[in-house]
Amino acid sequence: MKRVGANGPAAPRWWLGACLSAALVGGGSVASAETSSWIKRDSKPVPGASREQAPRVPAAEDAGKAPRNGRAEHLIKAPPAIKIPEGGEDAAYIAFDQGHFLTALRLAEKAAARGDPQAHTLIGRIYAEGAGVSRDDATAARWYARAAELGDIEGAFSLGLMLAEGRGVEKNLELAGQMFERAALKGHALANYNLALLFLSGKGKPENPLRAAQHLAYAAEKGVPAAQYDLAALYQKGVGVTADAYQAARWLSRAADQGLVEAQFEYALVLLRGQGLNIDVPKAVSLLRAAAERGHAGAQNRLAHVLASGVRVNKDVREAAKWRLLARSGGIADPELDAMLEKLPRPDLAAAERAARAWQERSSIDLLQ
Repeated sequence: MKRVGANGPAAPRWWLGACLSAALVGGGSVASAETSSWIKRDSKPVPGASREQAPRVPAAEDAGKAPRNGRAEHLIKAPPAIKIPEGGEDAAYIAFDQGHFLTALRLAEKAAARGDPQAHTLIGRIYAEGAGVSRDDATAARWYARAAELGDIEGAFSLGLMLAEGRGVEKNLELAGQMFERAALKGHALANYNLALLFLSGKGKPENPLRAAQHLAYAAEKGVPAAQYDLAALYQKGVGVTADAYQAARWLSRAADQGLVEAQFEYALVLLRGQGLNIDVPKAVSLLRAAAERGHAGAQNRLAHVLASGVRVNKDVREAAKWRLLARSGGIADPELDAMLEKLPRPDLAAAERAARAWQERSSIDLLQ
């Protein structure tokens, strides 16, 4: 089975990233997180991660605390249809990608019986996701553990996730850290990111912001948006790195360009304040609107202010009212904008309410697709 490099087979179509820079643009102290949210496999390997080694990381300690955790979610579409071949090393993975899970399981079991490490990982994934079979985390963990023993990096990474979350096995951050480190040293970008979380929190690994920053930098360079976002926070706060406003803006910009909604919102605020990269200044409102369209209540409320005041856009009070209504339904308090709503002519307010309802309906449909 040759499809699997350091980042494994075609991976689950979901992942969660822990975004640590909640106070990036709003001030506040950097605080250590009580819990971590683990990045899980993306829908495709990070380019180059299977061939390049992670940088050597010194054991130097550095006092400091980690920024807070938030969350980032990405929806990823399924791949186009592919005909399943009669045999071959990729047959089990193609069957899995096409939704023929029992066929994939049967083919992977045959390969596993021949000692194929990556087949063990695929079987673990099938049970972990309940793909064609009843979900069984304990069984998944056993297959991942055997894959890790046989040297499969994706198996080690997946076992690390289960150990970190306590799924199918007893929660053990120390062992999770060992699995992440094993995969990280082989260039697994997401393992580097998760390892950084452990070094930031001091749970599972000794608290070491310097090492955390180095692992984050590796993952960020490999294109992991959450790592880019979190690295920006470290540069902004000077945690594990020398404080550097330019680097903070650079990495926040890259995360925003990749569609990370928190980064879009926060970088839009940075740009509206006259900070950030000069080349990005024209993107401020478009980034704010992009985050608002994706349901970020803070972005919706700030966009309402921009539209109501006509800052960098044509003034549009009715459109501002729509976004304020949506932000208010999302729990954002803003007496100033509410006062604006009260002064709106009744026809304009009614139009804004209809537009807000239409947006909510579209958003609900999009979530179901």
